[in-house]
Amino acid sequence: MSNFYNTVKKAGTALMAVVLLAGCGGGGGSTPSGGGSSDVDPADLTFPLAEKATISGLISYPAGTESEPNNRTIFKRLEEQTNVHVEWKAIQSDQWGDKIALEMSNVKTLPEFVFTAGFGDTDLLKYAKQGAIIPLEDLIDQYMPNLKTVFEKAPEYRTMCEDADGHIWALPWIEQLGYEKTAIQTIDDMPFINKNWLDFLGLEVPTTVEDFEKVLIAFRDNAADLKKEFNIDGDIIPMSCIMNDGGQDPMVLINGFGEGLGDPDPGRHIVVTDEGKVVSSATQEGFKKGLEWLHKLYDEGLIDVEAFTQDWSTYVAKGKSGRYGVCFTWDVANVAQVSMDDLIAGKSWVPMPVLTADTRNLTPDNGSFTSGFDRGRCVVTATAKNPALICAWLDQMYDPIQSPQNNWGTYGEDDDFDIFEMSQNDKGEPMLKHTWLGDASPVEVREAEAVGGPLAILDEYYDVYVTCPDDAQYRLDWIKDIYTPDMNSKYVFPNVFMTTDDTKRCSDLSADLTKVINEFKSNAVKDGFDDAAWNKLQSDLEAYGLTEYLEIHQKYFDAFNK
Repeated sequence: MSNFYNTVKKAGTALMAVVLLAGCGGGGGSTPSGGGSSDVDPADLTFPLAEKATISGLISYPAGTESEPNNRTIFKRLEEQTNVHVEWKAIQSDQWGDKIALEMSNVKTLPEFVFTAGFGDTDLLKYAKQGAIIPLEDLIDQYMPNLKTVFEKAPEYRTMCEDADGHIWALPWIEQLGYEKTAIQTIDDMPFINKNWLDFLGLEVPTTVEDFEKVLIAFRDNAADLKKEFNIDGDIIPMSCIMNDGGQDPMVLINGFGEGLGDPDPGRHIVVTDEGKVVSSATQEGFKKGLEWLHKLYDEGLIDVEAFTQDWSTYVAKGKSGRYGVCFTWDVANVAQVSMDDLIAGKSWVPMPVLTADTRNLTPDNGSFTSGFDRGRCVVTATAKNPALICAWLDQMYDPIQSPQNNWGTYGEDDDFDIFEMSQNDKGEPMLKHTWLGDASPVEVREAEAVGGPLAILDEYYDVYVTCPDDAQYRLDWIKDIYTPDMNSKYVFPNVFMTTDDTKRCSDLSADLTKVINEFKSNAVKDGFDDAAWNKLQSDLEAYGLTEYLEIHQKYFDAFNK
């Protein structure tokens, strides 16, 4: 592994201050039994260690999988390669939320690090203030060359990890699949159209709102023929969705109206203009015109009448029955009966491109340019006897060959299936190659083999250290070929680390603002609205603190871009 056997540099004066502070933070306390990490001199940190050291960690594991982490192949190999033994306390994933809060409430009995913490910003700042976790920025610079390299390659991730005072309280999880306007997260609620129905009716995939409406009308008016041809049990539904439900929401259709900003953030309804101004999508002319058009479709009987009330299971059940002409989701295979081979070949169902209305544009989802990111994945606690050793060991998770294994699974298992086989890239260097799993469930295999925790997979790693997962590649190809060319927006709102006060204030304001906007959306599409109702929405948003809400976000957007 690259950097795996590198000698870690000696710490400077600033780092020693951090280590000394960590020993007494939050009232101090001894390391749980089996400790001994303090016996390793930070100046002699070379893996594998000359003598075995023991550290302690807290980790979660999926229900129905191996409950002893050290029985997993990944951790067995890491112990051999580092000569570091980890005494784990393992908690089943479905019990993690309740039990981790109890664990963190008693600093003195905490293990030295929490491997799968998954802490939110408020949690990180709370535990930092309580002295339960220690700052990591100096430890990263001195003892974590793999993570430091990631930060050098993509400095925005370091910025995203830092609080307002420049402290890093946790080690991140980073999963890039694509980057910036090719990232897999740039569009969540992808619109899919039934290619079999189009072909049967002699229609093309629509590219304008007018053509889209004509296609839906054709689906409606030829319902009897479609049912007979495709042996469909149940009524034909030209378009189905789940209003205000993230990836199943239909608002991606309105992106071409008015200013072309759309509504790419269903949780906050904010968007950034090309001038760098944070605005509410619900105050824009395009939002108004787009909802008027969606109401027209609903009034014509083209949208599922249950779109405002159905849950996921109902949505999927109708989709699997073959009743949809158009639907919205992350992956249409979740909703419709379609194979991966058909998706790759462009059969059965295909992603529908951005629709031209007043303009043609797709605003990427907020936070999507930096792809998958979890700021609070792993923390080092105040009980750590030797934070340098803990961080040096955790840095191995950021090795480019190790990170994909931690994230998806490994090779050389004793069972029948492996996510990877160890292969070579075109330069003859080691590369993890995804294997064919046959009828095995990829999710179940990954859960059985992977360990999660802190890691980084950059887009540049693919076909160098690891192949791209097949179930992600076709979606990446769609984004690059169909959607990226129409992403004309300059900015997305980034993943920022707010202070505790600003986080709480935004949460309080958002509760009312989002409720008002979502209710207006649903009522507007179902029942229509006039100028008086639109003007009332604007006054209600101001009354609920929209200006303050936008000012807070603007402050962090400006700081991030500095």
